Amino acid sequence: MANLEILVSELPRLIQNLKLTIGDSNQIMEQIILINNAQEQLRNIKKLIAQELKFDRTNNSAIATLPRLITGATLFIPSLGLVDPAIAEKFGNSETKISLADLQLKIDAWIEWDYFLQAIATDILSDIQLVNQLNSDIINLSISNEFQTLNNSLKIDLVLGKANILQHQIEKIRDYQKQLLQLQQKLNYIFDTIKNSRSLLNILLGVSAFYGKSGFALEWLDDDHELIISSEGKFQELTDILNHCDYFQEQIAALIIQGNTLTQQAEEALKKIEEESSREAISNQEVGILTKFSTPKIVRSALIIVSSLLILTFCSLKIREQSLSLTQETSANGNFKSAQKLGMEAASLVQKPPHPLKVWQQAETKWHQAIILLDKIPDKTSVYDRAKKKLAYYQINYKSISQRVLIEKKALANLESAHKLATEANLFVQNSPYSQLSRKQAHDKWQQAINLLEAIPESTSVSIQAKEMLSIYKTNYAATNQQS
Repeated sequence: MANLEILVSELPRLIQNLKLTIGDSNQIMEQIILINNAQEQLRNIKKLIAQELKFDRTNNSAIATLPRLITGATLFIPSLGLVDPAIAEKFGNSETKISLADLQLKIDAWIEWDYFLQAIATDILSDIQLVNQLNSDIINLSISNEFQTLNNSLKIDLVLGKANILQHQIEKIRDYQKQLLQLQQKLNYIFDTIKNSRSLLNILLGVSAFYGKSGFALEWLDDDHELIISSEGKFQELTDILNHCDYFQEQIAALIIQGNTLTQQAEEALKKIEEESSREAISNQEVGILTKFSTPKIVRSALIIVSSLLILTFCSLKIREQSLSLTQETSANGNFKSAQKLGMEAASLVQKPPHPLKVWQQAETKWHQAIILLDKIPDKTSVYDRAKKKLAYYQINYKSISQRVLIEKKALANLESAHKLATEANLFVQNSPYSQLSRKQAHDKWQQAINLLEAIPESTSVSIQAKEMLSIYKTNYAATNQQS
């Protein structure tokens, strides 16, 4: 028994190391060696337990017990304190003692987890393309850190009185918005890869892209056999990562709108500066004309004649062109002003979300109408350059709002589908209250309805209603579960 107690005292250290950190291929190879060593020690403990149980049976004694060394005072992890609830099952419950037979079962589970980790590590190292992608991911920032960096970058105080600084700030904002769009695309890839892939290796690629240089480790499987992952001391399931993807998509959409608002304010300030500069130039020109009137009469008369001839010549050459361009210029200015008005109305509509689907759709329509107007402005008109710049971030804003429309539509559809499922579940129970099959069907309907409600993001207008329904549905689900 003494040898067994010594080996069991090493269990906390062994079990804490039963994980596989995904990243650099060299580190994975080193971990395989450690996992093999841990597995060998677990097998030794299992053999000693088997011998001890055989001895006890021979002596007709009760099942021996050992102090539970993987709970209580030794259940602490230096960087975390108490073991996170997400992986509590990996270590066991909080009983003060554990029978040798129960400990034997736990060791079987740990050895099985060891085999799983070794298989995953081997599959990774045998796929060169996968290894290269993982090595590439650990160079990049995690999604969380990349978003936080862009969020901080957009906290810009506009220097409204300086044209050159304003222009530089506008360029920086547009660059940040491009990076936000790239981050959106990356999130779409991560979400689709994790949710739709059937291969665990492909799923790990999505997780790797999410965590980046923060890294992650495979920790354990929960009661539903869903993978538990750790990164920087935090434990999450794959569904948690999907929820984070939804959250960051919503925050990015809000940041893009914020960037558009800043750009619009900066461009309006630039316009005012240009108008003031133009008025000063006209004023200086008038002073120059007054000075010319002080020249001798002969020179003044000659200048007047030459100027008249030049004006007449210019007018005769350009009269047709002016008659055509005047209409274009008037139309272009009208379209530009209308587009600006629509843009301001759209931006005003979506302030302080959440909003009902109708409001998001109204804003989406206004941005689309504004884009059409700006796109019509000819390249030779005076407002073309300004229209081109405004068109670029109106398109970004339109794309962002369109995504919010999709999120709101999906949330509303989930709510309606959940309500329909709940109605069907009630009908099953009411029509056949004593039927086992009916209760099972009702049980499944409640579960589907709960899943739909839990998938509704908090940022949507139906979130509060979904939470209220969720509480009722979970109660009904528990009731059918007990009846089953």
